[in-house]
Amino acid sequence: MKRKKKWWKRLCKISLFIIGLGFIFYFGLYFYAKYGTKLVIENANEFYFYDINGDLVEGLSDTWVSLDDISPFVIDATIAIEDKNFYKHSGFDYLRIAKSLYINLKSGSKKQGASTISQQLSKNLFLTFDKTWERKIKEAWLTIQLETQYSKDEILEAYLNTINYGGIYGIENASKYYFHKHAKDLTLAEASILVGIPKSPSHYSPLVNEEKAKERQALVLSSMVRESMISEEEKDDAINCSLTYYGTMEENELKTLMYYQDAVMTELKSLKEIPKTFLETGGLKVYTYLDLNAQTILEKAMDDNIKDDDIQLSAIMMDPENGHVIALTGGRNYSTSQYNRAINAKRQVGSTMKPFLYYAALENGFTESTTFTSEKTTFVFSENKTYSPSNYNNKYGGKAITMAAALAYSDNIYAVKTHLFLGEKTLVEMANRLGIKSDLQAVPSLALGSGEITLFEMVQAYATFANLGYRVEGKLIAKVEDMEGNILYENKNTKEPTLNSSLTYILNEALTSTYNYHFIDYNYPTCYDITSTLTHKYAIKTGTTDNDHLIFGYNANIVIGIWSGNDDSTPTEVKNGKDLRYMWRDIAENYLKDKEVNWYSIPENVVGTLVNPISGNIAKEKDKNATMFYYIKGTEPTYKQENLEDLIPTIKEND
Repeated sequence: MKRKKKWWKRLCKISLFIIGLGFIFYFGLYFYAKYGTKLVIENANEFYFYDINGDLVEGLSDTWVSLDDISPFVIDATIAIEDKNFYKHSGFDYLRIAKSLYINLKSGSKKQGASTISQQLSKNLFLTFDKTWERKIKEAWLTIQLETQYSKDEILEAYLNTINYGGIYGIENASKYYFHKHAKDLTLAEASILVGIPKSPSHYSPLVNEEKAKERQALVLSSMVRESMISEEEKDDAINCSLTYYGTMEENELKTLMYYQDAVMTELKSLKEIPKTFLETGGLKVYTYLDLNAQTILEKAMDDNIKDDDIQLSAIMMDPENGHVIALTGGRNYSTSQYNRAINAKRQVGSTMKPFLYYAALENGFTESTTFTSEKTTFVFSENKTYSPSNYNNKYGGKAITMAAALAYSDNIYAVKTHLFLGEKTLVEMANRLGIKSDLQAVPSLALGSGEITLFEMVQAYATFANLGYRVEGKLIAKVEDMEGNILYENKNTKEPTLNSSLTYILNEALTSTYNYHFIDYNYPTCYDITSTLTHKYAIKTGTTDNDHLIFGYNANIVIGIWSGNDDSTPTEVKNGKDLRYMWRDIAENYLKDKEVNWYSIPENVVGTLVNPISGNIAKEKDKNATMFYYIKGTEPTYKQENLEDLIPTIKEND
């Protein structure tokens, strides 16, 4: 009996000692947090975006408002649905944590979370979203710091100014974006819609799915009723209230501008010079290459020419001399789809791959006049495999045609013959030289664009041609500063000599054949329908797959790339290719209006010769379609071009 009493006394002492240590550690931690280095939450993780002229971009930059300038409906709704004990706990709601653990263990899944507003703020402001124990420990420590260093009102104010409302950060920005009003003027119906979004921005945005947004709104309002913040009657009135959503910051706001911001944020996160957390920086000023005039021109051209509301689109405008991205859209309307197709979507690029192939051909002795026969063909390659591509609309010349003509018509047979003649690895290597990082397979169909590549990669590659062989890296960010003006990152605008400038000049000239009426023969050039409306000289190439349409074009001033198609890869109508050409023309012509535009100067080792554009032979005196082709001196034709047909033993003509 005495032994049991001694054991019990010893256990009590040990328990009291452990509890005492726990209290000492707990209060010591809070004391250290309270009087240690203070977190800066007024502008931490805030972003201020500046355009190419150094002007602050309204609608992209964060707008911080005080709690007094936020509708009380927003405040009450946020507390009711996110953290009803916010003003009672010290950062962690232990009863809620226990309850959520019980529910999750019982259901076998994570059905309920227990993060407080303070915890969510620490995560949103200072942490990455990787799910590790280290991150969870940091989150807990930051939560303690927030709770000891700031009042509840200050924490709530910071939370409402930084939370994600469907790609729009902060309650003031969200109020302007969805309802064209200030946060202080939001009604109960409007506030409860917005407060419901952060739970899952991709599901509960009313611009994405109004039905789900209304279901979430009902939950928010029911929570407010339970907390005696509103009555049942007020709840019903708010649910039944008809709301108008805008999806822009102002009535004249660009609906594609947020895609540019998202691309900037993606680039920002990739910069090694920027800390993973912004504890030291207290916010960032991001100076971009955004040209609001170019972005406006791009969006207007899209709206004027792409009338099919169901089709999606992405487009990029880049300065080829330095890689500066001056305009970008990743979709038709950010309010209905936040997926950024310009930087994230990998699609087959069709015939827009052919300039890569033909530059490689020029390096390997081809000229603009080099001919292959355009005819229906089955190709036999490794292990007796066969490949039978066809030309668009099954149009074939039935005769030898030049490389320039093959570009004009986008002849698939000529492209595959060239591809096999050079060796299938040559095109992969060329794409890699041009900066294409997507995985490409050395197969016959690669010549016709079977590889999947992002639009950003393609525009960057075309910029090398536009820059006469100098490769530049596409950039949206010029400079990043902290709030004190310290420069954290600055783009150096490096150029890398990649291609032969003389051969690049020849390719650029060959790509003008796509809208040259001298090439009208058994077929029409692919961009013939915009020839009469072009006032400047461009190199242009279109591409079509079973599902998509693409166009890339450039001169020394600008590179423009556009893709259109359906996200689910279902086929699009033929007319969409024509619409895309008109859109490209409108962007190029309007952007270059009143600008000094010059085509490339002919290199000293290049000579021009008048030839028949289809046969490649020296033009006869009466040849009305005689066209100037360009050659490295000594390679120009003297009379008749040699057809390389017999040099490809792997070709077998169909009967």
